[in-house]
Amino acid sequence: MQKTLARFEEYRETVKKRASKLQKKHPRCLADGNELLRFYGTTLACSLGLNGSSSLCISDKCCVCRIIRNGFSSKKELKGGVGVFTTSTSGRAFEEPSATSMVRKALIVCRVIAGRVHRPLENIQEIAGQTGFDSLAGRVGLYSNIEELYLLNPRALLPCFVVICKP
Repeated sequence: MQKTLARFEEYRETVKKRASKLQKKHPRCLADGNELLRFYGTTLACSLGLNGSSSLCISDKCCVCRIIRNGFSSKKELKGGVGVFTTSTSGRAFEEPSATSMVRKALIVCRVIAGRVHRPLENIQEIAGQTGFDSLAGRVGLYSNIEELYLLNPRALLPCFVVICKP
């Protein structure tokens, strides 16, 4: 977990440094890298949380334990080949159906360095190749609230809390 935290803070500094070199200054990027709290929906394949169990497993099939141990991965958590998908609401994190209804679901509440956000999300493959943005807004809600956010670098996410959902 210390390595994940160090990578997260290092990424924040990179975002702040890049923001300081831009002609148009982004105050939130300069201050804290535009840090947000976001939800990430995933699955649980072990007994974590059952009968008070707090031991992490070592199975690659258990997304929660893998993320807590190693942080987010650029290969495993990328959605649509673009970025790690996060949401502003817990309910939205599970709108997509899972492979089986018997799988235990969990929400990971993450600190996220959003950096410079490209919005709205159009032509996702084209934008993903452009430089200068750290994340992409998917669905933007009322009052410019970013409901869906794709983080382009997995180091931009720091898992903080796990909420295990009842099946």
